[in-house]
Amino acid sequence: MKLAIVVLTKNESIHLERCLLSVADLADEIVVVDCGSVDNTCDIANKFGSRLFKNTWVNYSSQFKFGVSNVSSDCNWIMRIDADEYLTDELRSSVRKFLAGVPHHIDGAYFPRRMAFMGRHIKHGGIFPAYMLRLFRAGKGKIEDRWMDEHIKVLGETVVLNGELIDDNLNSLTWWTDKHNKYASREAVDLLNLEFSFMKIDSVAAAKGGSQAGLKRWVKEKVYARLPVGFRALAYFLYRYVVRLGFLDGKEGTIFHFLQGYWYRYLVDCKVYEVKRHMSIHDSDIKLAIEKVLDIRL
Repeated sequence: MKLAIVVLTKNESIHLERCLLSVADLADEIVVVDCGSVDNTCDIANKFGSRLFKNTWVNYSSQFKFGVSNVSSDCNWIMRIDADEYLTDELRSSVRKFLAGVPHHIDGAYFPRRMAFMGRHIKHGGIFPAYMLRLFRAGKGKIEDRWMDEHIKVLGETVVLNGELIDDNLNSLTWWTDKHNKYASREAVDLLNLEFSFMKIDSVAAAKGGSQAGLKRWVKEKVYARLPVGFRALAYFLYRYVVRLGFLDGKEGTIFHFLQGYWYRYLVDCKVYEVKRHMSIHDSDIKLAIEKVLDIRL
């Protein structure tokens, strides 16, 4: 089996070498899609013999599709990994063993992902293990057409591999909050789409019989999205921090759960409210309101 690994980058010099070191001995081909790095990200990609492409950023889904379209035709399997992620030794061994004898009816494999924040691995709050479909048979995987929180879908059967995919971004908190401000705009688009249906709704949501990601998406779309704006962010934070024992993650964990579990979610709600307010005041079309308020052109 030949494996291609697709990585999307922009100014990832602080992370990329760590990422590629964790997968280089697995890969028959590394495809790096860059969207305007001004640091030495591209030099690091070239150091590992990657096939480097430049492509203008629209969203993660379109960028990843571009990367997959440039994978060599003789690669049987494709792995998605973010530049700030890396595989543990156990997961790397699991991938190698899996590819050496994968049954024909298996089309994908889930990786257990663990978040790290300010150097601390997050153990509580109900976010580990998060099972992410990151390895799939070429031609059998499809990424959702979404602006945020996109997942890969396959029609065939899947397995869960042993080990961990570590998501450990080393940038500052200022960088993190700026990034999540942009994420909030994109997630607001997806929430507004549930209400106004201005785009095709592409979702892995499944109440039962599906993946962990499918169940979480179903809860998000069918339950969370229907709760009162503002209240739902607070309820989610209390669920993570109190019910799921997020307070046991220490000082760094408290910062993480508050910012990612409450601040970010409330920011999304505020952006949804702002778009609707713009529509009401200016008698505006939803797409025009999103462009004016969120600076996102659909």
